[in-house]
Amino acid sequence: MSKVAIMVTSGYEESETMIIVDFLRRLQIEATTFSLTDNLYVTGLQKITCKCDVLFNEAVDDYDMVFLPGGRPGGANLSADERVIKLIQRFNEQGKYVVAMCSGTTVLEQASIINGRKVTGCHGYEDKLLSGTFVKEVVVADENLITSIGPATPFPMVYKMAEVLGVDPSDVKEKTLYNFAKGK
Repeated sequence: MSKVAIMVTSGYEESETMIIVDFLRRLQIEATTFSLTDNLYVTGLQKITCKCDVLFNEAVDDYDMVFLPGGRPGGANLSADERVIKLIQRFNEQGKYVVAMCSGTTVLEQASIINGRKVTGCHGYEDKLLSGTFVKEVVVADENLITSIGPATPFPMVYKMAEVLGVDPSDVKEKTLYNFAKGK
C-alpha cells in the first residue's frame, strides 16, 4: 500500500488538509498527518484544531509521497521549517512524489526544486514561483511534482495523487457524487 505523509503546521488550510486526508483514506491509501509543532494538536487558519497522527519524525522518509497544504501562515511556516525544506529536497532527489497546493507551493521554490518545471498555485503566485513555469490549471503534474491552486481544488488534486500512486479513483468519484457534480 502506498503511503502519503501530510505535513501539518500552525495556520494550515483546513479544507485542503482534511479533504486530502479523508479521500486518500477512502481510496485505501495510507495517509498520515505529521505535526510540525511540538504538539499533536495543531490549529489551522480558520481556528479549527486537528489532532495529528504523529509528531514529525524520521519515519517520514519511508513514505512514497509528501503533501504540503497551504494556509496563512501555514505556507510561510512550512517554508520557514528547515526540516520540511530538507525533506522536500530528499524526496525530489529520490524521485518520490512531492505534492503542494496554494501557499504550500512556496515551499517548492524555497527548496529550489521547481527550476523550469510546470507548477501552479494560488492566484498571484506566478510572482512567487519564479523558477518554475507557472501554468493556470487546477492541477499540474510534472514528473514527481504535483501542484494545485487552493481551497476549492482538493478533489481533483487527491484524485491525481491516487492516479500517480496507481490507485483508480473511479469508484470513489462515483460514490461521493464527484461525477454527478461534474468535478465542480
